[in-house]
Amino acid sequence: MEWLLCRCRRLPSLLRRQPRLVLQPPAGRSYSSTRLNVPKSGADVARSVGVCSMMRLPVQDSSQGLDAAFVGVPLDTGTSNRPGARFGPRHIRAESCLIRAYNGATKAAPFESLMVADIGDVNINLYDLKQSCKMIREAFQKITSTGCIPLTLGGDHTITYPILQALTEKHGPVGLVHIDAHADTSDTVLGSKICHGTPFRRCVEEGLLDCKRVVQIGLRGSTYEPDGYIWGREQGFRTVTGHECWLRSLAPLMVEVRQQMGDGPVYISFDIDGLDPAFAPGTGTPEIAGLHPSQALEIIQGCRGMRIIGCDLVEVAPLYDTSGNTALTAANLLFEMLCVLPNVKYY
Repeated sequence: MEWLLCRCRRLPSLLRRQPRLVLQPPAGRSYSSTRLNVPKSGADVARSVGVCSMMRLPVQDSSQGLDAAFVGVPLDTGTSNRPGARFGPRHIRAESCLIRAYNGATKAAPFESLMVADIGDVNINLYDLKQSCKMIREAFQKITSTGCIPLTLGGDHTITYPILQALTEKHGPVGLVHIDAHADTSDTVLGSKICHGTPFRRCVEEGLLDCKRVVQIGLRGSTYEPDGYIWGREQGFRTVTGHECWLRSLAPLMVEVRQQMGDGPVYISFDIDGLDPAFAPGTGTPEIAGLHPSQALEIIQGCRGMRIIGCDLVEVAPLYDTSGNTALTAANLLFEMLCVLPNVKYY
């Protein structure tokens, strides 16, 4: 016993004498040629190793010192059909371990251009949707105050409303590139003014959107009125229905959208149900005959050159897709959003 106590007393000094373990990359390979954060390479560190962060980036408590940050908002109490989007952020992070540092198609090098990290999740109140919106708004006020661009992992589409409340305090009314099966412009749902079917009606009422610079792409499905998108058009929104996208490239559309957005601030909001449920079944309100993943890439890559001040990817409900493909697709779309942020270098 005396021997054990003696060893314990000596333990701090013994630990101080141990050489510091420094992980060296294999010969001829460098983890980073810059001082910016770079995702761990699957060629060097097994993908199953480490803390589950977005793209296995470093995790920090705040957005201080960052150009862009991945942030989760695990809220789904605004859903009207199948719940489960509260688990979206953690599953998107898990599937993101497959993503590498460079965009092979566009040659974007975001991690040689921007300081990026995962800043964890915003705390929310699952029993009080209005209180949750307040908590989200306050969290994003802190993020934007540091000059950081948030890339948000949802969560249901309710979250876009308080996020835009925070972002417009700094940037003023924003243009919006909104990819979705649904317009989300209802006035009330079951008597509630706040849910995932109403965010853009609330945003218009509060002057958060520059309505002449709003485009909604992929709208489809049955509606409550003969023209379910008339309210948005009356505000000045450009609406591109799902059937207008069938069997065509959306690159020409995005040339027009870039002209529409001009030089003003732009927010990208991507509801995963904008994709056909054959590709993204893990969502709460799926609608048939949606966009293909290649069209989603055309839309996001077509946003290059816009003054993007924030993005979100919402409505991933992984419980309805045991393959994980919905979350994997979401992770890749968030990476594409990162690649089109201002000041990203291209090779």
